[in-house]
Amino acid sequence: MIILSPLVIVKKIRHVSTGLNRIMNSPMNEKAIYFISDAHLSFDTHQREKVLTDFLKSITGKASHLYIIGDLFDFWFEYKHAIPAAYLRTLAALVSLTGAGVRVIYLPGNHDFWMGDYLARQAGIDIAGEKLEIMHQGKKIHLYHGDGLAYGDSGYRIIKRIFRFKPNIWLFRLLPVDLAYRLAHGTSGASRQHTTAKDKDLKGYYDYGAKKIAEGCDAVIMGHTHLPEIRQMAAGHYINTGDWIDNNSYVILADGQFRLAYWGKNDL
Repeated sequence: MIILSPLVIVKKIRHVSTGLNRIMNSPMNEKAIYFISDAHLSFDTHQREKVLTDFLKSITGKASHLYIIGDLFDFWFEYKHAIPAAYLRTLAALVSLTGAGVRVIYLPGNHDFWMGDYLARQAGIDIAGEKLEIMHQGKKIHLYHGDGLAYGDSGYRIIKRIFRFKPNIWLFRLLPVDLAYRLAHGTSGASRQHTTAKDKDLKGYYDYGAKKIAEGCDAVIMGHTHLPEIRQMAAGHYINTGDWIDNNSYVILADGQFRLAYWGKNDL
């Protein structure tokens, strides 16, 4: 296992698109570590975006790291000369965070897996692969958005391979931008409704968490289900960050302890 200090992880992580397996070693007395996922920001989610950006502004000075574990955006696709005409508040808040010295690491989910290097170049965000192992405050933590883990979701796993097939991405890029985003907006909404209905069966997630804990992780932190939870598993924890649609939930690691919090209710 390669041990990377926080001082060198930026250069390493930006050049890896999938399968990243690195440990960041950091001291027990560092600032708090924050984890969020599943805001599903879109062109018409202005109030949700305001709530999220208020939260992002609030952690400046408190956080050393922010991990975004997928689906911050309901859809994200980068053309050579175009990005979505939305999310200005969120992008500005992320730029402010990185400018203040907070390290922001983004693991794409099933709605934003076509992410390129725009956020890295323009906002100083580190784009990780689908899975990531990190170490903070003496805790070895496995991060994964978690799409496709439900045992009954074999159909989605086939669709996932189709969507990530490079020739299909190339063909999608040929569509006019406005048409492409209209199509994506519709399919993203259908996918989110499918997830809401399907992923109430959490056994696949729990089994995955138990497997990683048995392999030596202290915690497995995931998103995708939109169900915030901290569950004790043997010597570790399965943790889900929840969402910013219904729960405004996030996870914080401070003083070696994981806590689940809800913005506007029990903020930490």
